[in-house]
Amino acid sequence: MPRPPETSGFAESPTPPSGEPIEVRRRRLRFRAWHRGTREADLLLGSFADRWIDRFDAGQLDRFEALLAMSDPDLYNWKTEREPVPPEHDHDVMDLLRAHAYTGPEAAGEPR
Repeated sequence: MPRPPETSGFAESPTPPSGEPIEVRRRRLRFRAWHRGTREADLLLGSFADRWIDRFDAGQLDRFEALLAMSDPDLYNWKTEREPVPPEHDHDVMDLLRAHAYTGPEAAGEPR
């Protein structure tokens, strides 16, 4: 019989198998999204994380983390549909990223 998922004491904050609380994981992934190496990728992925990451469940965080492991050119080509998204990355989080548009500092929560 499968075990219920572990929690950190709060129903809305399950603890992933690594033991990392979900809020810590969200902060870590947001940091990674904003620090990709190119300003263009930072703006696109960082603003995407700011908009969606607090709404993602553990499975969506897994899928987002897998996308963050991909190269910036691959992500850009998939987002702009220059190349097909590989089946393992063609999911709800990629659909949200494809639909996401960076519209400036105010939309991303950046200071002027």
